[in-house]
Amino acid sequence: MSLPTRRPPREQPVARVGRAPLSEGRERSGPAERKSLAVRSATITVMIRAAFAAAKTLKRDFGEVEQLQISEKGPGDFVSRADIMAERTLRKELERTRPDYGFLGEEGGETKGDGRNRWIADPLDGTTNFLHGVPHFAISLALEREGEVIAGVIYQPISDELFWAEKGNGAYIDTPNARSRRLRVSGRKEPARALVGTGIPHIGKGDHASYFAKLAAVTERTAGVRRWGAAALDLAFVAAGRYDAFFEFGLAPWDVAAGVLMVKEAGGVICDIQGQPYELGGKSLLASNFGLKDPMIEILSKA
Repeated sequence: MSLPTRRPPREQPVARVGRAPLSEGRERSGPAERKSLAVRSATITVMIRAAFAAAKTLKRDFGEVEQLQISEKGPGDFVSRADIMAERTLRKELERTRPDYGFLGEEGGETKGDGRNRWIADPLDGTTNFLHGVPHFAISLALEREGEVIAGVIYQPISDELFWAEKGNGAYIDTPNARSRRLRVSGRKEPARALVGTGIPHIGKGDHASYFAKLAAVTERTAGVRRWGAAALDLAFVAAGRYDAFFEFGLAPWDVAAGVLMVKEAGGVICDIQGQPYELGGKSLLASNFGLKDPMIEILSKA
């Protein structure tokens, strides 16, 4: 009896989270080959490419999180080599095509530009998650023009979800299974049916007693509260209708600049917990659909 012919060994694919396997040596920085079904401006294209480039270093370092060189910035607030390298990559990519624009980043501070345009970037939103091996973090990048945010990109490298928005043109999500799906905030109006996101102050930050009084009031009136530790993604989730509302205190401009635009372009509302207009760097932030705005203000302002 003849023996079966041995087949030559196949090239082993390299697994990638959230997408089909790629051949070895073909790792990419993002889903560039998925053509958008929505019209993207040149600015959004530049922003997405910069985010994908920065994501390459984050994905590599996330796989070696135990070997990261970590320095402590303050109690419970850390910066890693991954943050710094990702921000450098963002700056380099953006300067190639928009050399005159200013840049405000969490790690490297502010660079003055033409006085009209400024990038606002968080190269690694969810640093604590990242350092503990929790796969929930994102790159957040916004463009501010004459004091107004006009474009935003939030990219989650592990789930391969790309959220993006432009003022007046709507908000969208690209995933491995869907291209340029329009984002809409949820339609739930009753707090008892609402899923609410929040950010809990950690050691050395915020008024814990005041916060937990408000959290108690929210948990008593809503269907559930989630704390995932990445404000940019929390806001993107409100825009996508995954959360019905989100509130947090003491957020920096780079935490929320892209997400605030995303919620607005998805038909939502942004204000502070008193219902007053929110400005970047404000003491409190509330994001929701219009139906939940007043009930959430009532719950939070009276607690």
